[in-house]
Amino acid sequence: MKRLIAALVCAGLSLGSTAVVLSKTMANITDAPSRFSGPGVYTGAPALPVTLSMVVAGGGPNDFHALTLVKALAGAKTDAEVASLKAKFGDKKVGNFLKVFDFVVGDSLYIVGEDKVALPTKPNPDPKDGKALANALWQAGQTGNGFSVEVMLDRAVSHPIHEQVMTAIDKRFGVAADADYHAVLSQAMNDLATVYGFKNASAQQ
Repeated sequence: MKRLIAALVCAGLSLGSTAVVLSKTMANITDAPSRFSGPGVYTGAPALPVTLSMVVAGGGPNDFHALTLVKALAGAKTDAEVASLKAKFGDKKVGNFLKVFDFVVGDSLYIVGEDKVALPTKPNPDPKDGKALANALWQAGQTGNGFSVEVMLDRAVSHPIHEQVMTAIDKRFGVAADADYHAVLSQAMNDLATVYGFKNASAQQ
């Protein structure tokens, strides 16, 4: 656990000295461009207990499935949420989202495994508490100017690893599928925020 935290913290902080911080954003949020969500990159330490909670909620490191995670987060509203996403994006894009998300988790775990490190032993929040986990992920995406799905992913594994995984997605599935993954995930998180009444955080908090 300590080795993983050290490795990802170092990776996340390595960009901090050269980036320019926006005036109304949270600490460690810079105006560097992201691939699919406009400006805003998180360069700080990853929220590894939240990441582990997400992985466990999705079935665990060896059997993660994005749909299992969606069910954990949305609970009784899962069918309605999946139907809403399909109505907005179509079956193909939602299918890309699910397929790519499974790959994202597997590839991220592979990368940290190559560094011979491990995730923390205790997830936080409780992976069985879908609302609490959804809120933790929502908060992980906060920039001070709203929610960014790419900042959420930066906070999950660090920005450098997020970038490395996206490059792998592009090679394996194509840029369009990568864009589908980010767009559908962003919409799903915004839908959960609406259902549960989550608010965006300001930079002053």
